[in-house]
Amino acid sequence: MSQRTTTIERLREPVAGYGLPARTVVALVASLLGNLAIVNLAISADLAPDLPALSYPPVVFLTTVGVLGAAVVYWLLSTRVETPTGTFTRLAWAVLVLSFVPDIAVLLLDETATAAGVGALVFMHVTAAVACIAFIPSGD
Repeated sequence: MSQRTTTIERLREPVAGYGLPARTVVALVASLLGNLAIVNLAISADLAPDLPALSYPPVVFLTTVGVLGAAVVYWLLSTRVETPTGTFTRLAWAVLVLSFVPDIAVLLLDETATAAGVGALVFMHVTAAVACIAFIPSGD
């Protein structure tokens, strides 16, 4: 019986043989490119012109911190569990859902926030999470 390959597993294949630092760089570049494109679109569309979170410096900084944090978590899991890829993937999806809480708080508490602006923030979290899930694990 053959196993079906998911899109994320197909994305992972070209980088799976490289070490964690290289896979982390790939995840970081993919996350930054995606998130900077989202910020550019959000700024161009004037989604939330006064929302500080929708500007380049915080997006670059927080995306970098998030991806490096994900790499550390994967490294820790790889030294402690039998199936680090599966464990990391489940944990990353859970953290992604939890990452929406601050975005909702921004919408409720920041008068400069708009639903479309916060939607862009949520989409950036999804972009970084998918890049981390696709590229950081080795697939073991």
